[in-house]
Amino acid sequence: MSVRDDAITAHGGGELVDGNAPAAERPALRSRAASLPMVKLGARELADLEMLASGAFSPLTGFMGEADYVRSRDEMRLASGIPWSIPITLGVDEATARSLKTGSDVALANESGQRLAILKLAEIYKVDRVKEAEKVFGTAEDAHPGAKNVTSTPPWCLGGQIILFEEIPGRTFLEFRLEPRQTRAAFRERGWKKIVAFQTRNPTHRAHEYIQKAALEVCDGLLLHPLVGETKGDDVPAAVRMETYKVLLDLYYPKNRAMLSVMPAHMRYGGPREAILHAIVRRNYGCTHFIVGRDHAGVGNYYGTYDAQKMFERFGADEIGITPLMFENTFWCGKCLSMASYKTCPHTDADRLLLSGTKVREMLRAGQAPPPEFTRPELAAILVRAMKESK
Repeated sequence: MSVRDDAITAHGGGELVDGNAPAAERPALRSRAASLPMVKLGARELADLEMLASGAFSPLTGFMGEADYVRSRDEMRLASGIPWSIPITLGVDEATARSLKTGSDVALANESGQRLAILKLAEIYKVDRVKEAEKVFGTAEDAHPGAKNVTSTPPWCLGGQIILFEEIPGRTFLEFRLEPRQTRAAFRERGWKKIVAFQTRNPTHRAHEYIQKAALEVCDGLLLHPLVGETKGDDVPAAVRMETYKVLLDLYYPKNRAMLSVMPAHMRYGGPREAILHAIVRRNYGCTHFIVGRDHAGVGNYYGTYDAQKMFERFGADEIGITPLMFENTFWCGKCLSMASYKTCPHTDADRLLLSGTKVREMLRAGQAPPPEFTRPELAAILVRAMKESK
């Protein structure tokens, strides 16, 4: 069954990109790669390689060339005009760049030297990483983790199509690691036509649960789609988060209307621009709707509470191709005796349970479970136990 039989086309309106080599071709590609010059990829580049190969980054077929890079950085579009908010590049040092020739093939390997993919090298170009950080993140400060990752990446870039011929080592949560073609097949099997995705890098608290279920009132199914690539050191580890997601869906969601799958991308903490990228990616996974809450993909105080929601206004409704569902900050109100938001609750902050992430982490470190109005007790128990074990 083709992508056109699904609820939504891939980004750009075409078919999903497939950068995975057919099984029959892998031995020849493996042999060919052994004789090629090699470039080693770090964890973030490996995550991008997996996203490119699976079609999650459609319509990209590989690491960006200069025209796509510049327009993505400056205008949030590819050279073709298709929206794309964050550059996807493969950075190398000058010595490596000068040792390679365009028109040749390069083997891409992990840090231990295992060759995984071939890059058809179309371009070698140099970029200004400080300018990139300022354009994408609004800052080049090291205090911003995404900006620091960019400014510490070498300025020479290799652009070209990739073909992946090995499974990427170290992949986790294989039971839930569904590629875009697989999630689309799962949606078809369930008969879902309107599918809402929820991006997360945190355990799900009651506010998240509230907006997910509100979205389910207008959609057929929910894809809970946590990011399990590299995150900040103080974020809750992916294994702990996954345990909470599984318990939550098992106990509190209808079995036929929610599914859990992981996204292997690394977190860029790009705020408004990353919200656009997250929406594009979820379209490629087959979702028709995407939840955008407060401070989406934010970090520190770099972005306004609803800047990510406003970013969607810069594009025509049909350009992103997935419908954003905007939600305000939600909380438990002691007078409403329910979850609510500033849109629906007439009371004051004194009546509302407004716990910051910092406050919750302090409670967990002290062995205290957050109140049930903030986190389901079963999830709180998992988080308290994990915090104790990490000491």
